Amino acid sequence: MATIEECRSALDKLSENMGHSEGDVRAAAALDRSVSCHITDLDVTFTGRMTGGRIEVRDTVQGPPADKAQIRLAMTGDDLVALVDGELHFAKAWGSGRVRLEAGLMDLFRLRKLL
Repeated sequence: MATIEECRSALDKLSENMGHSEGDVRAAAALDRSVSCHITDLDVTFTGRMTGGRIEVRDTVQGPPADKAQIRLAMTGDDLVALVDGELHFAKAWGSGRVRLEAGLMDLFRLRKLL
C-alpha cells in the first residue's frame, strides 16, 4: 500500500508532467479550478488548485474533503502511483470504477484531453 508521502510525491510528479505539456493537453491543464484527491485506502484527501497548468496541493486532511472541489478524484494510493507512473491507463481505471472523477460537464470535456 502506498504511503501518504508516496501519494504526495505522485501528485507532485503529475503536476510537473502537466506543466511540461503542450498543445491541447496544455490547454486542458490550464483550467483554474479547485481540486481534491481522496485516497480511499488511507482515508486522506489532498486539496488544492489546478492553475497555471499545474496542480498546487495546499492541504492534506483526514477523511473525505470538507468542501466540494470543482474537480474531485478518488482512488487508492497504489492506483494513483500507478497512474502517474504510466502503469495504469486512466480511461480503463475510470471505466472499471477503480478511479472516480467528478466534475462539471464542461470541465469533463476539457479534462478528457489530459487522458
